[in-house]
Amino acid sequence: MRSARLLAALCVLVLGGGASAESAAALETIRFPSADGATSLVGFLFLPGGPGPYPAIVLLHGRSGPYSSLARGVYTAATLSGRHLAWGRFWQEQGYIALLVDSFGPRGYPAGFPRDSYRQRPASVSEQTVRPLDAYGALAHLRARGDVIGDRVGLQGWSNGAMTALVTMSDTAPGITRPTRTTGFRAAVALYPSCDMDAVKPRWTPYAPVLMLIASDDDEVSPKRCQDLAARSRAARAPLELVVYDGAEHNFDDPGRSKQSRDANRRATADARARTARFFDANLKRRPG
Repeated sequence: MRSARLLAALCVLVLGGGASAESAAALETIRFPSADGATSLVGFLFLPGGPGPYPAIVLLHGRSGPYSSLARGVYTAATLSGRHLAWGRFWQEQGYIALLVDSFGPRGYPAGFPRDSYRQRPASVSEQTVRPLDAYGALAHLRARGDVIGDRVGLQGWSNGAMTALVTMSDTAPGITRPTRTTGFRAAVALYPSCDMDAVKPRWTPYAPVLMLIASDDDEVSPKRCQDLAARSRAARAPLELVVYDGAEHNFDDPGRSKQSRDANRRATADARARTARFFDANLKRRPG
């Protein structure tokens, strides 16, 4: 029964439908400090109904930022991209508080960056040294809230944000000393990261479970690099699960027609939602014993 309800919700989200009016209204814009000690970040909170407390998930956008390409200079909750709205509402419906972090806007780049611009991006938005501090700032903010279960917070990122997630989950991550599942994030999901950064090679050991979802036909990042990283990490007994979606593309979970018109992307999106729901339920909702 639960699986049937989950699949029905997935179909609505994938086809671009919104959440109920009640859940859509439970979206708050907040400000909170990054752990860099200098930046006041913008965040968007997706809140379930009721007082809680709830487990929570921090969401990290990719290189394009959190807003729609049609934002036309207006960067607010009303112009968030379809993908971020879909995932935020999905977690809201699943009984999580979701916090989408805008790392680029407060640093002067609200529209994000175009494809193939990596070498031209400023150090102030580095996913190796800066954005992990935003993730830990978000974690601190959530733990200070009365409606969040403080030791049940997960992390999810896409592309550049997925690389941020991998660095954030490293046992040598900036922004935290001697991280554990209790002091840091309890689990993380990384969707189509590049896996080609100094911070994750040649050694990368996550301190908590990580689920990595990649696309075999990704033409923006190399799936092979992620497969190689996963092989090295699992050989070192790291708590990493890798899933490769055959025929899927980069940004396969974008709910727009251009991506969802392909069967491989639709299948990958539905499986990613169901799989991440199981993953976070197991790591954030279930308590030992």
